[in-house]
Amino acid sequence: MSTKQELINDIETLLNGYGDDVPVTEINPALLEFMDEATLKTIIGSLLKQKESVNEDAVEWLEQFKKYD
Repeated sequence: MSTKQELINDIETLLNGYGDDVPVTEINPALLEFMDEATLKTIIGSLLKQKESVNEDAVEWLEQFKKYD
């Protein structure tokens, strides 16, 4: 498997890591053929930042239910 295909698989994994209630995303590799490895890595970085932000928002939301003695 090529590095580009591995990066595309990583992108799909990140997109599909939001839970069972989100439809599965499959990327047609032909759409990404024109992108170089650096661009694909940038996409992965962006997705990771978005996931991190979602996790931080979830923690903030959950904090409101925390009991303090």
